[in-house]
Amino acid sequence: MLLNLLQTDSLASAAAEAVQETAAIQPVEMHESLFSLFSMGGPLMWVLLALSILAFYVIGQKWWVISHASKIDDRFMDDIRDYMTDGKIESALTLCRKYDNPVARMVETGISRKGRPLGDIQNAIENVGNVEVARLEKGLPVLASIAGGAPMIGFLGTVIGMVQAFFNMSKAGSNIDISLLSGGIYTAMLTTVGGLIVGIIAYFGYNWLTSRISNLVYKMESSTIEFIDILNNEENK
Repeated sequence: MLLNLLQTDSLASAAAEAVQETAAIQPVEMHESLFSLFSMGGPLMWVLLALSILAFYVIGQKWWVISHASKIDDRFMDDIRDYMTDGKIESALTLCRKYDNPVARMVETGISRKGRPLGDIQNAIENVGNVEVARLEKGLPVLASIAGGAPMIGFLGTVIGMVQAFFNMSKAGSNIDISLLSGGIYTAMLTTVGGLIVGIIAYFGYNWLTSRISNLVYKMESSTIEFIDILNNEENK
């Protein structure tokens, strides 16, 4: 009886030690498995990784630029109207230079051309607006290319993986082993998943940035119309 109890205690302690060792080793094995899965995808996985880094960089950089360009006081145009009505042109120009955004630069261009024909002023403002929009949209074609190209690269990896699997199968002859096919299948599946993930991130990032630019362009157009109305009112006095 005593012998059985001692054996039971020793088995329990051994099991506890095994559980502790397994818990200590598990994070390392998980880390190694994730890296090994990435490596099984083949060289195209590194291409997809580079594209994902580029996509995140473009999204972050454009988000900062658009957020900075959208910052302007809600009373900006009201203050411009007051300065223009009172004839304080220099104060209006100083207010525009205070803000580093497209709306302020467009209004500043219009104020600096005060006294010229209204059509010339409007054309000058529109030209500045076109330059500002082009600056805001810079980098978006790269994001659109990643959104369309990453899934195609993933599909290319799928084809390469299947070719690899069938090539190994043909070399094995009648001695077909699942291990011969696993490498090609891993390449096919992992590159497909990687390409779709990168493409989805770039696609939604592109549409989100495009919508924010559209909102800013609407604000620029409404400010232009309001400024032209201010000039019209001054001419009609």
